[in-house]
Amino acid sequence: MEKNLIIHSTPAEIQIALLENKKLVELHEQKRETSFSVGDIFLARVKMLRPGLNAAFMDIGSRSDAFLHYTDLGPQIKSLIKYTNDVKNGQYKSSNLKEFKRLPDNEKNGKIANVFSRNQYCLVQILKEPISTKGPRLSCEITIPGRYVVLAPFGNLVSVSKKIGDEEERKRLKRLIESIKPPNFSVIIRTAAQGKKVADLYEEVKQLEQNWENIFKELSKSSTPQKLLSEQDKTISIIRDMLTDDFNGVVLDYEPDYKATRDYLKSIAPDKVKIVKHHKGKNGVFKHYNVSSQLTSSFSKNPTLPSGAYLVIEKTEAMHVIDVNSGPRAQRQDQESAALKVNLETAEEIARQLRLRDIGGLIIIDFIDMRNPQNKTALYKAMREYMANDRAQHTVLPLSKFGLMQITRQRVKPAIEKDTSDLCPACDGTGKVNATSLIIDDITNNLKYILASRPKASLLLKVHPYVGAYLRKGFPSQQWKWFLDLQRWVKIESDETMYINSFRFYDKLGDEIRIA
Repeated sequence: MEKNLIIHSTPAEIQIALLENKKLVELHEQKRETSFSVGDIFLARVKMLRPGLNAAFMDIGSRSDAFLHYTDLGPQIKSLIKYTNDVKNGQYKSSNLKEFKRLPDNEKNGKIANVFSRNQYCLVQILKEPISTKGPRLSCEITIPGRYVVLAPFGNLVSVSKKIGDEEERKRLKRLIESIKPPNFSVIIRTAAQGKKVADLYEEVKQLEQNWENIFKELSKSSTPQKLLSEQDKTISIIRDMLTDDFNGVVLDYEPDYKATRDYLKSIAPDKVKIVKHHKGKNGVFKHYNVSSQLTSSFSKNPTLPSGAYLVIEKTEAMHVIDVNSGPRAQRQDQESAALKVNLETAEEIARQLRLRDIGGLIIIDFIDMRNPQNKTALYKAMREYMANDRAQHTVLPLSKFGLMQITRQRVKPAIEKDTSDLCPACDGTGKVNATSLIIDDITNNLKYILASRPKASLLLKVHPYVGAYLRKGFPSQQWKWFLDLQRWVKIESDETMYINSFRFYDKLGDEIRIA
């Protein structure tokens, strides 16, 4: 599979498109100056406890309070609170956790009031960006991610990604990490670590340790809630999490990002620097790689497939609902076979749409009804396969007896919504046009205005054929009335491409006369 990252950026924002076999499957957008980003680490203060919700609202130094639920505290919350207080008070003076005595794990089904008190400080990490009216959601299970491993303080476990299937490789990686990991840190070995040498892993572990030391330094001098460590630039974090050996290219049009990406790859994967390219063409990078046109077609309310089948995607407060329709060009075959063919085709498109729009939460899909249980099973298996490349955590359930499929997908930020419609030139988006009886008054007023500034101008008026016929009708026609009242003959030309309530004036050179 051919994979390319196409990155369009400006000093204000970044847009990142992932293409698989030249087809747009993911889109990431971010303003450079954002208050919250998933992975950011803050020093937070407990502002309010809500025992009824078993949660707390936290002050993280911004206008929006963040939400922390008991289930997101993690088992090491007592150790984290102790470390936060000890460092703030100057009682613990090192980022090294070798001498730090961990406290017992927190109980799973406890109460938030037994853990926190009002105005208490604690390290937290952004788990979800603000969505709608909700503030950011927090977690106290601090993780510091790298390309090959993830470092988590106040633990002593080494776990390996399930996507690494080779048992010998799993044992090798676990053995290597156990020999180099810092004390009182857990380590999660990511899929990208497969086949890597100990030197590569050791270098990254040391870099992540340095990030933890930076947190310690900021924490030791902080007296108020504030950000201690920012997630990397969006471009770099996407490359860190997504870049694999099968990537064919990373194309950027903004030179500072191009240089930063090359420098980053030189440090983590020197052999991949050659795939980074700087786009300098006259056409924008999105237009050159056909991303712009795919955005327009993919983000419509009714995405259409080549066969003529189409989807209807609706958003509600609690969920997204997707309806599958066979379209007007349905194949002439038995109903069951036709339904299966359309369902399989649209299932692939639905999986792409979920990734592209980053739709999270509960998704209900109304496929075309099928009676054969084997066909229903085939559709369920196909949907799972199409969703396999989705990095977001998700669950796909078989078709219900009503023919509905339910999917839950991890939501860490608002779904991407793009308005691909154009403003109606006839009504300016209002849904209403002026009464046709008023158009003659509008034309007359504009004509008087033009003649006041161009008394000797030769004028051509272009209108819809119906309006043109009305202006010439009878005697005296409206055209003659203008001549008698204004002493100026206005030539009228019918144009079938014009809307019935629109009109344009032109001078003798054929240039349109625009009225501000």
